[in-house]
Amino acid sequence: MTTQDVVLKELPTLRVAELTATAASYEPGDIGPAIQPLYPELFRRLAVAQTAPTGPSLAYYEPAGDGEQVVVHAAIEVAVSPERAWDFAVVDLPAVPAAATVIHRGPMDEVAGTLQLLAQWIEENGWRAEGYARELYVEYCADDPVTGVTELQQPVTRV
Repeated sequence: MTTQDVVLKELPTLRVAELTATAASYEPGDIGPAIQPLYPELFRRLAVAQTAPTGPSLAYYEPAGDGEQVVVHAAIEVAVSPERAWDFAVVDLPAVPAAATVIHRGPMDEVAGTLQLLAQWIEENGWRAEGYARELYVEYCADDPVTGVTELQQPVTRV
């Protein structure tokens, strides 16, 4: 992968259905076990609610408070009202004016190298990373993670 693979773009507002959990840290070894069980449960709840996804699944993260813990959000785009009572959270992710994005191919437990490439591009091009990267799962197969295609979306601001 080369730094030309990084694309700077705006991310639109997204309405998502989600479930959350807390991971011990932002390390892939802690994120995977926390987030992986959430997706089958989210899809089960969506089916019970007779609600179909309108886009690919994604993950995003936020600090859980003190220490290294992070809240993991297993989400998928939906077109439903957030006012209705659901068996899952419905939230609007705000638009991101600028995000450095790159495609990661392969299992997410091997994402560290792609994240390093993205961080290098951000620094070398006069940007500063803001928070954690989103992960948009373009192609995901739990049975064969090596075939995965994930767009990493790192919100950035000019230095």
